[in-house]
Amino acid sequence: MDCYTANWNPLGDSAFYRKYELYSMDWDLKEELRDCLVAAAPYGGPIGLQSAPSCWTVLCQDRVAHILLAVGPDLYLLDHAACSAVTPPGLAPGVSSFLQMAVSFTYRHLALFTDTGYIWMGTASLKEKLCEFNCNIRAPPKQMVWCSRPRSKERAVVVAWERRLMVVGDAPESIQFVLDEDSYLVPELDGVRIFSRSTHEFLHEVPAASEEIFKIASMAPGALLLEAQKEYEKESQKADEYLREIQELGQLTQAVQQCIEAAGHEHQPDMQKSLLRAASFGKCFLDRFPPDSFVHMCQDLRVLNAVRDYHIGIPLTYSQYKQLTIQVLLDRLVLRRLYPLAIQICEYLRLPEVQGVSRILAHWACYKVQQKDVSDEDVARAINQKLGDTPGVSYSDIAARAYGCGRTELAIKLLEYEPRSGEQVPLLLKMKRSKLALSKAIESGDTDLVFTVLLHLKNELNRGDFFMTLRNQPMALSLYRQFCKHQELETLKDLYNQDDNHQELGSFHIRASYAAEERIEGRVAALQTAADAFYKAKNEFAAKATEDQMRLLRLQRRLEDELGGQFLDLSLHDTVTTLILGGHNKRAEQLARDFRIPDKRLWWLKLTALADLEDWEELEKFSKSKKSPIGYLPFVEICMKQHNKYEAKKYASRVGPEQKVKALLLVGDVAQAADVAIEHRNEAELSLVLSHCTGATDGATADKIQRARAQAQKK
Repeated sequence: MDCYTANWNPLGDSAFYRKYELYSMDWDLKEELRDCLVAAAPYGGPIGLQSAPSCWTVLCQDRVAHILLAVGPDLYLLDHAACSAVTPPGLAPGVSSFLQMAVSFTYRHLALFTDTGYIWMGTASLKEKLCEFNCNIRAPPKQMVWCSRPRSKERAVVVAWERRLMVVGDAPESIQFVLDEDSYLVPELDGVRIFSRSTHEFLHEVPAASEEIFKIASMAPGALLLEAQKEYEKESQKADEYLREIQELGQLTQAVQQCIEAAGHEHQPDMQKSLLRAASFGKCFLDRFPPDSFVHMCQDLRVLNAVRDYHIGIPLTYSQYKQLTIQVLLDRLVLRRLYPLAIQICEYLRLPEVQGVSRILAHWACYKVQQKDVSDEDVARAINQKLGDTPGVSYSDIAARAYGCGRTELAIKLLEYEPRSGEQVPLLLKMKRSKLALSKAIESGDTDLVFTVLLHLKNELNRGDFFMTLRNQPMALSLYRQFCKHQELETLKDLYNQDDNHQELGSFHIRASYAAEERIEGRVAALQTAADAFYKAKNEFAAKATEDQMRLLRLQRRLEDELGGQFLDLSLHDTVTTLILGGHNKRAEQLARDFRIPDKRLWWLKLTALADLEDWEELEKFSKSKKSPIGYLPFVEICMKQHNKYEAKKYASRVGPEQKVKALLLVGDVAQAADVAIEHRNEAELSLVLSHCTGATDGATADKIQRARAQAQKK
């Protein structure tokens, strides 16, 4: 198992020291574990545990956390409800105690160090053994961690004593390192970090591409391409020999890919450049090699080298970088307030502004508002000058951060730059600036937003202050009135009273008389109140109409009492019609006189009602009672509507000359209509009669009209 270490000096990432603290386990944690075991005793736990377990670790199986602990030669798997004994398969005999445990970074594998010096490695489910190694050291190790790459078939465990480091796996030999000073191990995705007071090293499995290129006497395509590039720089003909050898084997594409991949796993910029130059050199002899992998690797390495610098101190490996993604790396830079570097990376990678520069500037602005030694005006101006109208930046979020820091005035100034009222208003309400929020909501023209503020103001202010606020905002007042019409009618009445709006108050009482009151006395009283309000509003027409409605209601109630039937809530015309249909003609005429219904309207009402009753005799008497103010053509039309041509002809003879032709056509007397039209010498009437001439029966009439037209034209 070939491994190597990469060094960064001096230590530049204090976050790893914090991680060191997270991984340390003191006696308090052991005491908590002991309490957990005692609580689990009723479920089959190890009763009688008097001391802390020799070692323990946390396993994750099927999204459930379990605790694996060792008590002497026994292992117990503990969860929130039970504790069961487990036995690793294939464990060497003679074990009287487990001294150390280690779970892999992915929680898939487990390693156990026994007091016999054996290291058992298997699956975390304790169902399969992978291998076992005898390190011939029985002293308990200081640490034991897994060291393996993702999706790698190689599995190794790193064991540390005071000044010794041992790497063991399924091979018969181990790799040992001598440590110069006390160190601490931190397992990671693709290796193990080794920390001491003065050094920071990374132990990991050598990637396949790097092994192929750099192992002794390697004839891999990547190794030959690297040598070819070096010879080319020396202007040696050996470069051509190496290239021909690679091309003859058809492995030039593979060689380029190996150099690109190996460059990603290198930490020294000089070696990265050497491998990338070799890859670029090999690409020149390929016709269709896609450039994306080469370009992306160059970009990734520039980013990695920038963050690996000791001034920044984020020594990520290439595998970790690809696992984290660029967005997470930017988040880490922002968390450390390394805004310039984060922006440079975004610009270099040409990330969309919303995901890159805009987001970083927003974080910068949120940090800026926390600087309390700078005035609100200066901070707001600096943030606006820096951000401007940058897409994706929400000034309301920055203002919310300022408010959270106790800088309310700064938050209000920042909200002035927020173009979206929907983002301004909620924060203003939260800051108890409800009146300003109302103004912003009205400026936006969003009625839903205005309603939101109004309801907030209603709950926040007393009734008088709330109404006074509305009076200063006509649009808000109008919207609130609309709301009250559907939800709070009494509040609407109070608004009209406060504004002395007698016109609307009268309308309110009219609606109330029909919506709320059922008793006739209550409705009349409400109408009387409405009439008084209309008089105060100097609207005499509305007041008189309201009084007439009151008279009509009283009359309708009296008619119901005297005649029976349903009269209440009918209109004046429907009341007259109902009386006529009931045969109460005199009552109908009296009602018409009382309410001054014009004669034309009364005749129309009576004509329609008698025709509906088909009381033709009464209709004829009515037509002869006096000269019809509406003429006699309506009688013809009504009779024909009831399909009574006989009665219609009676009235057709009484129709005036100007409507004679139309009446004759209604009763179907086309010939007589033609004679009248010819007598009148009216072109419009002649055309009308001619349009009614259809079939052979009206042929003579049509000829007569045509001859009359021809004679008229000669004259």
